[in-house]
Amino acid sequence: MHANLGQELTIDDMARTAMFSKFHFTRVFRDVTGTSPGRYLSAVRLQEAKRLLLDTEFSIADISSQVGYSSVGTFSSRFKSCVGLSPSMFRKLRGLSTGIAADADRLEAAGTRPGPTLRGSVSIGPDRLPGYCFLGLFPTPVPQGRPARCTVLDAPGAFELDDLPTGRWYVLVHSVPYGRENTPSGTDGESVVSVGRYGPLYIQPGVVLARVAIPMRPLAVVDPPILMALQDLRGGALV
Repeated sequence: MHANLGQELTIDDMARTAMFSKFHFTRVFRDVTGTSPGRYLSAVRLQEAKRLLLDTEFSIADISSQVGYSSVGTFSSRFKSCVGLSPSMFRKLRGLSTGIAADADRLEAAGTRPGPTLRGSVSIGPDRLPGYCFLGLFPTPVPQGRPARCTVLDAPGAFELDDLPTGRWYVLVHSVPYGRENTPSGTDGESVVSVGRYGPLYIQPGVVLARVAIPMRPLAVVDPPILMALQDLRGGALV
């Protein structure tokens, strides 16, 4: 995928390269990465687009073509949906968002009654450097788009997510060491990024959720890229 981002790749092509049947390949790929080959490829393409927007002066049309999109409009729409900013605004803001809001549409769809609260803790190993921790509730294992609920911790430790909507969700955590939090995700090198995941988490009205523990580990090559533009913390305020 990384070597052929500008080409049209099908599941058959990938399975043939891996020397698996299409169905076995798809099943194994999902077991390893947590998502389908198609969704993973889309995420890798958009992550490369983020890098090109920040590190080059290529036009948005050129970048769209380089990462495998034949339509600039489709690319821009997909980029904004997954990253949270349009390609031009992402470049203007140097890859950081002025704030991250919960997905109000999902919360309203869940009804007006308050949902359950999820409590837990985020931990990091002694071999990893601590930092701010972004924690969000997402419908898939890929950290993209607007989370249904989110918070920013000033360090690994206890957290609460209140009024959770019903459905099937994943709690995803992303952290980089102090002093690196204003480097856009995906451009800071895998070695410094720590990630954690809990789920799937099934939320129903009136259900009391057990406390969860989410250990963080280094970002691996098989982890889906962190697509969403993270919050600019240079002002010092956590939203």
